[in-house]
Amino acid sequence: MENNESIFKKNKPKFAKDTNRLWFKELRKEAYKIVYEKSKTRQKEIYFKAFFFPFLFFLNYAAILYFGMNISLFYFFNFLLGFTLVFVFLNIIHDAVHGTIFKTKWINKYYVYLFDLMGANSYIWKIRHLYFHHNFPNVKDWDTDMEQNALFRVFSHAPYKKHHKYQHLYVLPIYPIYLVNWLVYRDFRDFFAKDQIIHKWGKIPKFEFFRLIFFKGLFIFYTIIFPKYFLDLTWTQAFVGFAIYMVTASIFALSILLTSHPNTEAIYPEVDEENKLPNTWFIHTLLTTNDVDMDNPFTRFMMGSFQFHVVHHLFPKINHVYYPEITEKLVEISEKYNLPYRKYTLGYALKSHYQMLKENGISPKELLEEAM
Repeated sequence: MENNESIFKKNKPKFAKDTNRLWFKELRKEAYKIVYEKSKTRQKEIYFKAFFFPFLFFLNYAAILYFGMNISLFYFFNFLLGFTLVFVFLNIIHDAVHGTIFKTKWINKYYVYLFDLMGANSYIWKIRHLYFHHNFPNVKDWDTDMEQNALFRVFSHAPYKKHHKYQHLYVLPIYPIYLVNWLVYRDFRDFFAKDQIIHKWGKIPKFEFFRLIFFKGLFIFYTIIFPKYFLDLTWTQAFVGFAIYMVTASIFALSILLTSHPNTEAIYPEVDEENKLPNTWFIHTLLTTNDVDMDNPFTRFMMGSFQFHVVHHLFPKINHVYYPEITEKLVEISEKYNLPYRKYTLGYALKSHYQMLKENGISPKELLEEAM
């Protein structure tokens, strides 16, 4: 009997055959050379982050309970907790799911469970992220990061609904509750709605349904119910604190996550009748992914070098602490071989994402009338 992974591999889209892998071989050689040369000092940084960021999160939560009887401080530390959640995700959870923090697999696995503790379901996210998003960025019906809600039309070749005309307007109040949607709706939809992309992977183990309910309940308990009774808050105060936490984390997270793929400059390849994509995997990655021109010590240490996203897709098994030097080599090789490497400012990347929503909100009929 075939397992989920073998079924997935049989049905997934195929990239064009790469007849000239010279540039990638050269880059890969340079990348692992950098890892080898810098591993002694960088591994210490990786281990320090593995301790520091979870500690920062729990310290922040302890501050909520310790200072929270002052309602202003209760709201303030919930605000900080929103940033801390994103720091933990960028530096720890994201690298742990790729197995790049520890050499021992089971330790990485248990670090990923931090995501469950923070309200998301790590089982379903791992499948979404590793097998769908990383394999097929910007491919309709395969990139689960790009197709999250029917309210938005991200692909110009996706079905058009009348409400899409206004998506660039209602995105403004909806994006700030991005994580609330993820935690209380999206995970459940992926588990129970059989038409979701995630079910191309196969059957979800029964134990994962139990884990889903348990950790969702635990999350609601320690973020709302326990602070309410421990600090003798009103329900309104408890929910306002939770809302501050979620909105802060949502805005901060999306200001990062929206900068690397969904914009007007990227391409959105379609599979042909033989389930094949038009480009090789390497070129596809460059055409669908961009870096952000925002390199500084803060983004490198606190934000998991998110600005170097192209090399992350090229080398997901390498920890983010090596990305700055590998990106330098990528830029050199791209110039040498005239490859489509792209980098935009943070402001331009976010503006381009908004413009994409606006353009894809135009109906095909209107586009045709404009072209005539």
